[in-house]
Amino acid sequence: MKSIWQQVLQYFYIRKSDPNAPKSTYLSMMHGMNRISIILFVIAIIIMIIRLIKR
Repeated sequence: MKSIWQQVLQYFYIRKSDPNAPKSTYLSMMHGMNRISIILFVIAIIIMIIRLIKR
């Protein structure tokens, strides 16, 4: 079982994915959606920190 950090690194193409892992269109779509949600989450955290500092 992979750790969460290894999976996150694979989402952002920082770490190479396992060549023996099964490939399907549904799995790649799920990874794409997860990548988008992680990016939006990081953007929202940055905006919250900026608003907190401006106060």
